[in-house]
Amino acid sequence: MAESSPFSPTELKRLHRDWRRSVDVDIALILDGVQNPYNLGAIYRSAAAYKVDELIRVPPTIEPTHPKVSKTALGSQRLVPDHLVDSGVEAVTSQRAAGRQVVALELTESATPLFDLDLSSRVCLVVGHEERGVHRETLAVVDHVAYLPQLGKIGSLNVAHSVTAALYEVLRQQASLQR
Repeated sequence: MAESSPFSPTELKRLHRDWRRSVDVDIALILDGVQNPYNLGAIYRSAAAYKVDELIRVPPTIEPTHPKVSKTALGSQRLVPDHLVDSGVEAVTSQRAAGRQVVALELTESATPLFDLDLSSRVCLVVGHEERGVHRETLAVVDHVAYLPQLGKIGSLNVAHSVTAALYEVLRQQASLQR
């Protein structure tokens, strides 16, 4: 077995820079009423890590300037272009006009496992409130409703963890076509 040691900070930056140069992803994210500041901060960190091109906040999503958001975002909110729109329907309409397939992450009877969807081209993910989910009006206009299959005894993840898992799946599918 080959022995390995952890990367130095410089080696880690080089590893990620080389990966970034070899893969072009196109991901947007709609936050349809995310109100927990710690979840929002974690979402910004994941969005920055997975190179989300655009983050759209829909009321009553909390402001990224909230002090508790900063505690988990650790400055990553300045790395993700974001803006506020009036409704989820407006956000979905603008993403579809930008040529993105819009996929809501929600637990519904008609939802498809996220892994069964083709996410290899331009994608916009939609997530909602931590307990109430994506607004019904928003769900009515998305292209797909998907869920993250859970194998254990827990039926769902919190919204920040769900976003991270879904972003990884989009990256995996988009990167697999380019490598």
